[in-house]
Amino acid sequence: MKKINVVGIGPGHWDKMTIEAARALEESNTIIGYTVYIDLVKEHLRDKEFLTTPMTKEVDRCRLAFEEAEKGKNVSLVCSGDAGVYGMSGLMYQIGESYPDVELHIIPGVTAALGGAAVLGAPLIHDFCLISLSDLLTPVEKIRKRLMAAGEADFVVVLYNPSSKKRADYLQKACDILLRYRDPATVCGLVENIGRDGEMKKVMTLQELRDTPVNMFTTVFIGNSQTKEIEGYMVTPRGYRDV
Repeated sequence: MKKINVVGIGPGHWDKMTIEAARALEESNTIIGYTVYIDLVKEHLRDKEFLTTPMTKEVDRCRLAFEEAEKGKNVSLVCSGDAGVYGMSGLMYQIGESYPDVELHIIPGVTAALGGAAVLGAPLIHDFCLISLSDLLTPVEKIRKRLMAAGEADFVVVLYNPSSKKRADYLQKACDILLRYRDPATVCGLVENIGRDGEMKKVMTLQELRDTPVNMFTTVFIGNSQTKEIEGYMVTPRGYRDV
């Protein structure tokens, strides 16, 4: 049976990719992905065929992968982070209904929440949730409701896609919602360019975060009522009694 690997390549640096993901790419004939993600792995795989599509062409990218696999090629479709966390694996299964002779093999990777948490310290030791602020595929009102629910439930919140040219004030609005439920002094953090050149972290309060500029390469971490700063790192206690 023909097969496509749907590969999470992690934050971007080759060393942060799983062994399984690297092996799948090395064994592939053709590697398909968004142009930016292909550029992250291309230098390590010089003998491969690379096919790319621009942003917002996800459906075309998935169909291309199936079409190439049906030609008998060993195909890998790459995603940043984890293929199953805001990645392409779901869309691949949906489109795959039209290609019953092609099997999907999902290979997990390190998503930004985990890569960024390691940079910041230990912010995700207790219950947490991920929320994307991108309204490209999710209505703004639904994003607001999810932020309110996370704030009320005292989750640590990780925000993906916190800003863009069209959404310059979305992080500010998200912080305003969470400030209804959280102390302005709540410990927060952000990491830019996780696992890539120019990686940078900051730990700050929720009030400070509200007025901090971010970009599409930033992942934001908002602590819960127990999160604290320890020697410049963001730490959420699990609740061990003998500490």
